[in-house]
Amino acid sequence: MDNQGTGKMIKGGEFLVTETNPQDVFIVEDFNEEQVMVLKMVEDFVSTKVLPVADKIEKLDIELTKKLLKEAGDLGLLGTAFPEEYGGFMQDFETNMALTSKLGPAGSFSLSFGAHIGIGMLPILYFGTDAQKSKYLPSLIAGDQFAAYCLTEPTSGSDALSAKSQAVLSDDGKHYILNGQKMWITNGGFADVFTVFAQVGGDKFTGFIVERGWEGVSLGAEEQKLGIKGSSTRQVFFENVKVPVENLLGEVGKGHKIAFNILNIGRIKLCGGVLGASKELSTLSIGYANERKQFGKTIGNFGAIQHKLAEQAIRIYAVETAMHRSARDISKLEHKLQADGKTLGEALLGAAEEFAIECAILKVMGSEVLDYVVDEGLQIYGGMGYSEEMPMAAAYRDARINRIFEGTNEINRMLSIDMLLKRAMGGKIDMMSAAMAVQKELTSMPSFGDKPTGVLADQKGHVANLKKLFLAVAGATAQQLMTKLQDEQEILMNLADILAELYVCESAILATEKAVSVRGEANCQAELNMTKVYVNDAIERCSTHAKNAVASWADGDTKRMLMLGIKRYTKHDFVNTKELRRAIAAELIAANKYCFK
Repeated sequence: MDNQGTGKMIKGGEFLVTETNPQDVFIVEDFNEEQVMVLKMVEDFVSTKVLPVADKIEKLDIELTKKLLKEAGDLGLLGTAFPEEYGGFMQDFETNMALTSKLGPAGSFSLSFGAHIGIGMLPILYFGTDAQKSKYLPSLIAGDQFAAYCLTEPTSGSDALSAKSQAVLSDDGKHYILNGQKMWITNGGFADVFTVFAQVGGDKFTGFIVERGWEGVSLGAEEQKLGIKGSSTRQVFFENVKVPVENLLGEVGKGHKIAFNILNIGRIKLCGGVLGASKELSTLSIGYANERKQFGKTIGNFGAIQHKLAEQAIRIYAVETAMHRSARDISKLEHKLQADGKTLGEALLGAAEEFAIECAILKVMGSEVLDYVVDEGLQIYGGMGYSEEMPMAAAYRDARINRIFEGTNEINRMLSIDMLLKRAMGGKIDMMSAAMAVQKELTSMPSFGDKPTGVLADQKGHVANLKKLFLAVAGATAQQLMTKLQDEQEILMNLADILAELYVCESAILATEKAVSVRGEANCQAELNMTKVYVNDAIERCSTHAKNAVASWADGDTKRMLMLGIKRYTKHDFVNTKELRRAIAAELIAANKYCFK
């Protein structure tokens, strides 16, 4: 791996109370020659094999999807997260994240692909025995068989552990008799191997590897969905299915470890996929703005359209910097854990679990970027955008599921705060010292000490203040409400949005600073402009979230003090976002595509 920076390790969620060196984040210039080659292979596969037949895939041509997955397997693309001993083509986490992004424009096919190599295969790699891995992974990596993940049931969605499916050990101890029903199973119509969760002994949530060909396994009809119509989605039924005891996945009663850890990886991977799709939709928006004429000129000449094109790019760029930052942190920890003697599975899972807060943030922010990009893309197309003959209609429908996949955005918002507070109370993150320092600062005169320096000095100062804002509001809220806070979901989501915004702001600053150090300030004007606009607008969003959180419970002197603190920590000189957006849009329009790294 090229350019690993200082090598300093950071804990998950610790970004709130520590500073990060710009050289420790990842930018695309850090890719080495082999990584560039792999990503080019994926780009070529999508552009030459998938996109030309996208219309057929969207009509649910399952045989075509299987054929393309097999071709991907022949190229080694199904095995980039798997060891060579099983036929894989192992790449590091950063490469796999970038690969996921390159597949984003492939529509429904990207979902079939991602479900197969992700939630379909990873449980076996991470939790399977040597015999299970040797039996199933080679054919799945080759594309000779396909995998699916059976977690959701009619009565258990976000509350996955309340599953009703049951597995009872047979009298002779050789089989588990599996009965139950699973729904919304991606790849359900053609998968050969299922990871299935059921209760053993009535309440021990447990994972199993189940083969489609076994007696008692049956499928419901293909679901008629709002979007992602080219992705096979079916119910799967299990009626007295004999599951050999050797197909128990992990340990009895430890299925939650499989389910939740796989979701951590799925969340950050989803972010990669939706950002890849967002870039393609940005490019389509720019292309249409350059072609469509109204009032004697192309609509890209109008300020209102330039605003939309620029804002699409700003949000894509900012969240992508956060995704790359987390991917590098996860990758570095994976390498360290393996060096410490952990198995591959333990290292990969341990790293993803450590950065579960960041994974939850990225899932939310990425899916909401895509929603913004496709919504404004359709608006740019105008009436034509509403036609199924144009790409925006299908993209608009496809995008909506991403705020539900991998745990709803509401669940992920609350999880990010819950995990952060638990780590703080457990002493893993020293939020207490930082919060006390902020509390002391609020009752004293403002300090006019050393200020940040460099190309984004003002923005760095703003992010430092946003961290203080979060610590002040979250600390006072938690102190006042204590255990009642868990029932105040609106407040939790206010806090989660501040946390997410400051993480993305800081990531954009760090990545842009590093890009300037590599390419020079003159060659990074767009990145500088996008960072300035994003931070400017994020401050206002954070101010609103903080005020809403405080007003939900505080009154009297406490409310007045906190509101003054919010004003103090969100004070900033507004930048001329109109001119900055126009400059960003000019580059996009000239390139006729999304052109920022």
